[in-house]
Amino acid sequence: RVKEENKRCESEKKSGEVAVLKRDERYVYYLITKKRASHKPTYENLQKSLEAMKTHCLKNGVTDLSMPRIGCGLDRLQWEKVSAMIEEVFEGTDIRITVYTL
Repeated sequence: RVKEENKRCESEKKSGEVAVLKRDERYVYYLITKKRASHKPTYENLQKSLEAMKTHCLKNGVTDLSMPRIGCGLDRLQWEKVSAMIEEVFEGTDIRITVYTL
């Protein structure tokens, strides 16, 4: 059931957007950075998705985010650029971000 919800949620969104699912008291964010799983994301789409996620967080009182090094595994984005982008997008907010290395 969860997989079906995830697919439906993601299929309704375009690159540069964010899909959001609420699980109990938490939100699960899916950053839509490319049209197909086999495509490569762009920094531009990643930035747009991060901005959309920030907007949702601010509107819904989210103060803590946890994420892996997004875009830097199979997608081959450079962590230095992605990290700087995350810092820039969330600068000036009270949102605390924890990044995990998988």
